[in-house]
Amino acid sequence: MGGFSSLFSIVSRTLPLGVTQRATALYFRASKVTRVGLRGYHSDQKLVSADTMRVRILPALSDNYMYLLVDENTKEAAIVDPVEPDTVIKAVAEEGVTLTTVLTTHHHWDHAGGNKELVTKLPGLAVIAGDERIDGTTRLVSHGDQVTIGGMKVSCLFTPCHTTGHICYYVTQAEDKLVFTGDTLFLGGCGRFFEGSAEQMSEALVTILGQLPGETKVFCGHEYSLQNLAFGKHVEPDNQHISDKISWCQQIRSASPPQPTVPSTIAEEHLINPFVRVTEPSVQAHTGQSDPVETMRALRAEKDNFKSK
Repeated sequence: MGGFSSLFSIVSRTLPLGVTQRATALYFRASKVTRVGLRGYHSDQKLVSADTMRVRILPALSDNYMYLLVDENTKEAAIVDPVEPDTVIKAVAEEGVTLTTVLTTHHHWDHAGGNKELVTKLPGLAVIAGDERIDGTTRLVSHGDQVTIGGMKVSCLFTPCHTTGHICYYVTQAEDKLVFTGDTLFLGGCGRFFEGSAEQMSEALVTILGQLPGETKVFCGHEYSLQNLAFGKHVEPDNQHISDKISWCQQIRSASPPQPTVPSTIAEEHLINPFVRVTEPSVQAHTGQSDPVETMRALRAEKDNFKSK
């Protein structure tokens, strides 16, 4: 959310949810017009294929990503965080799939704000969420709950901190593995602690997401990669993995149109993401802490005010 984050945090704690959501919607729509124009996109669409499923990456707003997840065998599909419903409906038609499910990571408008419109235009969708504040929810899930979409098994991972009801979705079929992490885990970073604590984010990144198989592809909620990696380089200036990833991302983002830097993998995050690396001596030394939770707390406080050169 950029410079809007501090104001959003204050407003969301003091005003009713409906008022906050309307104000947030106005902000994000204005931000999109300012940054990418009325009909523009911050990135090109991208198709990521595996043996049994594929993901169509759909850019939205000024830096959000929506994801159309398709079972290759049954052509049944789910959409993750459909904030721009018309883009979703067009992609569904182009892919020739049947959309049955909405997977919502958290209640913030830039992720859940399109639910109501989408279910109006496509009645009968199952809307999966972990927070009662999310419009259109048909099934409220918690940690360990399972959802089936075609032949794909979706495990719900409860990762409260950015919001109290944040859910990540770990999807498997045969040997394919991927996870949609919303605003909990970004490429090279993590979400702000709007409604939670360093203890919760440590649990989410180290114990829950960090323990997924290394080959798991990570699809996060925003195109924040270069900003996050700049901070990672500040924390670990001698980390060559971060330097190499910055070079790669710069090349990808300099294309015309810019390409998405997602997905990463869990194994890669262990090499480049300071918030996943809070047990590493080099990261702890930067913060002056020896405890992983206190390292997480110090990193997030520093990142909240970090300005890359």
